Amino acid sequence: MTTYAVGDIQGCLKPLQCLLAEVDFNPSKDVLWSVGDMVNRGPDSLATLRYLKQLDSACIAVLGNHDLHLLAASRNGSRVRKSDTLKPLLKADDRDSLLDWLRRRPLAHFDAELGFVMTHAGIPPIWTVKQTLELAEEVERVLRSDKRLPDYLDEMYGNEPSRWKSSLKGIDRLRAITNYLTRMRFCKPDGTLEFKSKEGLDTTPKGYAPWFRYPRKDPDIQIIFGHWAAIEGRTGTQGIHALDTGCVWGSRMTLMNLDTRELHHCDCDH
Repeated sequence: MTTYAVGDIQGCLKPLQCLLAEVDFNPSKDVLWSVGDMVNRGPDSLATLRYLKQLDSACIAVLGNHDLHLLAASRNGSRVRKSDTLKPLLKADDRDSLLDWLRRRPLAHFDAELGFVMTHAGIPPIWTVKQTLELAEEVERVLRSDKRLPDYLDEMYGNEPSRWKSSLKGIDRLRAITNYLTRMRFCKPDGTLEFKSKEGLDTTPKGYAPWFRYPRKDPDIQIIFGHWAAIEGRTGTQGIHALDTGCVWGSRMTLMNLDTRELHHCDCDH
């Protein structure tokens, strides 16, 4: 059995299938990890979700900000933006089963045997892996609750609170957890997030740094994340692997063999 991790797919199914064919991926024995943002901006979000869903236990995917946006847009059509490419999915006959599958994905995944933890945007320097998993589970319980889901999806958008405090409650707590795990790029040593800067490391705001440049609580556990295409897969930090290499923007998709750390790439020309 081999475990692979792929960067942001964002509806770019053909490059994903190209990579899986290159490594002779076999869902009966291999496992594919997805760092999230499985949908949106790319040409075929519908086929991508169908493909990942049918992999069943051979696919372990965490949710990204675009995946959460899809869930929100499915309940409130006014959330759909001009840049979104979600309408075919939202109109599909099997949309309900696909959305139900999506809402049951975690926000963080940890494999102690492999020594890897995966979230969409990373792990803030103020959290341990154990704390990350526990906080992610708080949001996951809401996503899986028919009663609590609508309010969460309506209120999850926003940049405040920008700093984590264990005393946070209600939607502020859930929004903060969501932002750390799906939107984080730059932060201060105390975990305060900065949301305006979305480009490369040379655009680091004064007083902030990329989250992965601070000392970690669990340095022996390797981190896999996506979300930040502008850094082109480079963190300069040992044990932290950035897998979003900008496929949806015309660059390439990256697949990592977690056993050998070997990287595979497929150019994206959609």
